[in-house]
Amino acid sequence: MSQQILCLDIGNTTIHAGLYASPEADAPLILQFRRTSEFRASSDEIGLFMKAALRENGADPKQIDKIALASVVPDAVYSIRGACQKYFGMSPFILQAGVKTGLKIRYRNPLEVGADRIANAIAATHLFPNRDLIIVDFGTATTFCAVSRERDYLGGVILAGLRISMEALETKTAKLPAVEIVSLRDRECLGRSTVESMQSGLYFGQIGMVREVRDRLVRECFAQSPQPPLVIATGGFAGLFEGENLFDHVRPDLVLRGLLIAARLNEAELARATPAN
Repeated sequence: MSQQILCLDIGNTTIHAGLYASPEADAPLILQFRRTSEFRASSDEIGLFMKAALRENGADPKQIDKIALASVVPDAVYSIRGACQKYFGMSPFILQAGVKTGLKIRYRNPLEVGADRIANAIAATHLFPNRDLIIVDFGTATTFCAVSRERDYLGGVILAGLRISMEALETKTAKLPAVEIVSLRDRECLGRSTVESMQSGLYFGQIGMVREVRDRLVRECFAQSPQPPLVIATGGFAGLFEGENLFDHVRPDLVLRGLLIAARLNEAELARATPAN
């Protein structure tokens, strides 16, 4: 019998979904899909979309045994939970305060750490055990997490991401337009038009911020470590910066993988959420 698990990362800009072949921590990722986050979308709209997206990608919604989600948008959880109950016949496992993570959270207030950042840390410590880690997530915001080889979540940094920066330039100035966010690897920094200048500022400005924050975290958190930390990149814009010598590995599905592992750690709660057959 199939035990596929659907993992949902509810972000400020998009809903990122991934279907895994089984609840095992190393299960293959069968497919991924995204939709723009619409926080006023009804449970019917979300449920119908998820079922259609699964079918269009060759998956059978009836084969899904479990659903797990992480959300940084509290208002979206109600609709997503309703969609899971109505269209899949089960309540989702939600990565939130009180569930098992395998991490020791060293934030002054652990409740402040976003579920997506916790999921990233869970996945990274599983994929790269016994290593100090810096995780950079290129999403709506660009976030950093420092995690020790002992699985201590030490803290992090949050800065404006590419999309926020672009939208700020567009909305807070009189003449600057919206521009496409593109990779400028192997291209010169100097722009020769307004669009080129904005794209250059967004791209190389993000590189400069990431490099500075990364280097400071290495010095502050891991100066006494026997080897330098691994720097792991994830998020929708991570691929733009491959080849820029900013990180060691790119793992686009890190949040989803962390959700899969968290669900495994909390099997008893998942069992209660899954309907009886």
